[in-house]
Amino acid sequence: MAALRTLLLLGLFLTARGQRPRRRRPPPAQSPLDKVAAQEGLSLPQLAGRWFLVSMASRCSHLAEHSHQLEATTVTVTVLDGQSLAISTLRKLDGMCWEIRQRYLPAQAPGRFLLKGHGHSSKVDVVVGEMDPSSFAILYYQKGRSISVKLYGRTSRVSDAIADKFEQHVRAVGLSEDVTYYFPSYGFCDSADEFHVLDETKL
Repeated sequence: MAALRTLLLLGLFLTARGQRPRRRRPPPAQSPLDKVAAQEGLSLPQLAGRWFLVSMASRCSHLAEHSHQLEATTVTVTVLDGQSLAISTLRKLDGMCWEIRQRYLPAQAPGRFLLKGHGHSSKVDVVVGEMDPSSFAILYYQKGRSISVKLYGRTSRVSDAIADKFEQHVRAVGLSEDVTYYFPSYGFCDSADEFHVLDETKL
């Protein structure tokens, strides 16, 4: 007990005297997306319209395990208020067409967005890395410390030159061919009925 009292008194003394300097907190670790440059001069209307998901690079274990079950996927982008984007994704699940609705909110700089899910841990940072409004768009997604890269096309197939651009972006964030997956270019959904809509904007 005497030793405990001595320790408590010593702690109070040092606090009162201010003799124990506070350690500075280390700066927060840099996010992988901080190193990614967004498309310069991006105009949101350029993103509007229908896009086909051509390829995705990610270390997601679920994606690796189910890579043989990838479904043709389309995304329709609508500019809501000059700043945020409404995203409608159509894909099949168990043979049924589903629509997933999301909203990309403006982030701290042009070409950067925030996708909010249910709960703080589910937020996703999005960066438009490079695009040609008439042919392709390369987007980066980061959840926590995990990053993925997606290639969208105005058509379901893209040129070899665009595929090469995508591979360069993939390698730039430490990913590789081994974790790059290509999506089917047939079997797309045109719509989903009201019973097969997942509206994440209301979560």
